[in-house]
Amino acid sequence: MNLASADAACHFGRFSGFTAARSKTGWVATALLAVALGTALPASGAEEKPLWEIGAGVTALTFPAYRGSEQTNNFLLPFPYFTYHGKVLKADRQGVRASLFDSDRVDLTISAALSPPSSSKDIRIRNGMPDLEGSFEIGPQVNLTLWRSDDRARFVKLLLPMRAAFTLEGSPKDIGWVFHPKLNMDITDLPGLNGWRLGMLAGPLFGDKRQHDYYYSVDPRYATAGRPAYQAEAGYGGMQYLASFSKRFPKFWVGAFARYDNLGGATFADSPLVRQQDYVAAGVAVAWVLGESSTRVRVDD
Repeated sequence: MNLASADAACHFGRFSGFTAARSKTGWVATALLAVALGTALPASGAEEKPLWEIGAGVTALTFPAYRGSEQTNNFLLPFPYFTYHGKVLKADRQGVRASLFDSDRVDLTISAALSPPSSSKDIRIRNGMPDLEGSFEIGPQVNLTLWRSDDRARFVKLLLPMRAAFTLEGSPKDIGWVFHPKLNMDITDLPGLNGWRLGMLAGPLFGDKRQHDYYYSVDPRYATAGRPAYQAEAGYGGMQYLASFSKRFPKFWVGAFARYDNLGGATFADSPLVRQQDYVAAGVAVAWVLGESSTRVRVDD
């Protein structure tokens, strides 16, 4: 699942009350946070921007160990800041994607997402079960612009990503499909808050049997008195609501987000691995722009 539904990494060492990534999983978490913070924070309306920018930042986040977990993990991690506004390949605060078709109202892209691993020995209800490996998702996404202001600074879009998921390990496993339709409203230059941008996302999640089985099934050999055997099914996976706030300054960028998850009514809500049906995740980030292209391009988000 993407960051908006990211499973938190548990192979982490302690640092000032937050967790700092160890080498085994740090690259996964750092990559996830770079993409995820970007996905959570809104892009601007049409304007001239450098073809590319590079930089570095630091982020602090708090997330559950996985959707439905009662345990929370905190992260304090560096992340790379990189944007690229090519005609086909794009990397920005909407993530890394390839634009296959782009019209005034409809975009077709290839999008990707990462989730870090979780160690079952660090999660009480999963103790003795196999670890949750990091995962990689990739697939098509259709973006439909439902409304847009004349200056393109405000818009409402329907985002329709469908991704196949695979574990990140020596022999990757196919862990199914994820479908996460959502409404996206972005507002640039809020009244009285010049340059600040507000983004809001809301939508349900759906997964096939393999996806839900990976996270929520309990094989009979791992069943205990407090964790009975359970078989997860395909279907509805809950709702997510996200709000973000950000501003780009000449040489740095700041942003924050909060996400509310509710698993009420999910097909796996009665799994013994679901210990909490709703929760709030949040994060803040600062990134410094260290270099940029002299070539300017028009970016019409």
